[in-house]
Amino acid sequence: MKKVLFIDRDGTLIKETADEQIDSFEKLTFYPEALCFMRKIATELDFELVLITNQDGLGTTSFPENTFWPVHNLFLKTFEKEGVIFKNIYIDRSFAKDNSPNRKPNTGLLSKYFSNNYDLENSFVIGDRLTDVELAKNLNAKGIYINDNSNLGSDEITVKKTELQDFIALETTRWKEIYEFLKLSERESNITRKTKETDINISLNLDGTGQADIDTGLPFFDHMLDQIAKHGMMDLTIKVIGDLEVDEHHTIEDTAIALGEVFQQALGDKLGIERYGFTLPMDDCLAQVAIDFGGRNWLVWDAEFKREKIGDLPTEMFFHFFKSFTDGAKANINIKAEGTNEHHKIEAIFKAFAKAIKVAVKRDVDKMILPSTKGML
Repeated sequence: MKKVLFIDRDGTLIKETADEQIDSFEKLTFYPEALCFMRKIATELDFELVLITNQDGLGTTSFPENTFWPVHNLFLKTFEKEGVIFKNIYIDRSFAKDNSPNRKPNTGLLSKYFSNNYDLENSFVIGDRLTDVELAKNLNAKGIYINDNSNLGSDEITVKKTELQDFIALETTRWKEIYEFLKLSERESNITRKTKETDINISLNLDGTGQADIDTGLPFFDHMLDQIAKHGMMDLTIKVIGDLEVDEHHTIEDTAIALGEVFQQALGDKLGIERYGFTLPMDDCLAQVAIDFGGRNWLVWDAEFKREKIGDLPTEMFFHFFKSFTDGAKANINIKAEGTNEHHKIEAIFKAFAKAIKVAVKRDVDKMILPSTKGML
């Protein structure tokens, strides 16, 4: 099944004019970075490129074809010289008031793509108007919204944008960000682990913004897991029902195993990741966490606690949490912490752990290679 990029023209690939008619060579101005990064998208990524544009009244006396086609053909030839060739080009000439089934956001011109030959769920519509996002919704695709127009401040636009938020995969003003987003596919994973002792559901987005929704039944454990999301800049949802009437052991151990496994799944082929480490101070404490998502599990633990519990967690379970995580994630972790305040010490460890993960999972879009001489991780 083929993935498709449905791309708007005016305001997306070329600058839109006040009269919304690119009918002279003087009006033809390419959008910043569009030529460069469209070339990279066309040559490096596996998308079929489709141009779809509304050209209101094309062919009428106010917008004659003889002024449109020379400019449009130069636009196409310029991209062709960069290796960017549109598989299909769709132009709707109707006015908004006509309510044409062929006019974006309607899909009348795109009926061929509703077939088993195309993967619309993993396709995108790129455009500078919310009608382009609506088109994505109608195609069951996602929208990449270039919000570089002047009418964003109106209440009507704000309301419509809110309604379509779930279909905006990326909002940007730069083609470099579009290219990187398309090349670096989202690393999301979820896992369910159910035993007689625990019922666990975890969802992870490694490329999130630090959002957390965590409920394990152990408030201090929730607080520590929240550090992973916030300081690791990942979105993390953890819901756990455990046999806390017995004790905390199964809840902490099983959560760590499942969390490690969801990391392993989300990392996928690991192409371009940095792999490694972090050191972090917190008041009187210094925590050092080095991590390697190298495919082998190992834990070195150098941290002692003088209290039996911190919050509602037995301190003996801290080692067990990280050991279980390494087993699930198939990662090496080396943890060392020193200090006098026991709460600060374990919180510093979790924060350094989060920062180590953030560094290790970061990808270099220009060097999507495996960081290993073995050829596998």
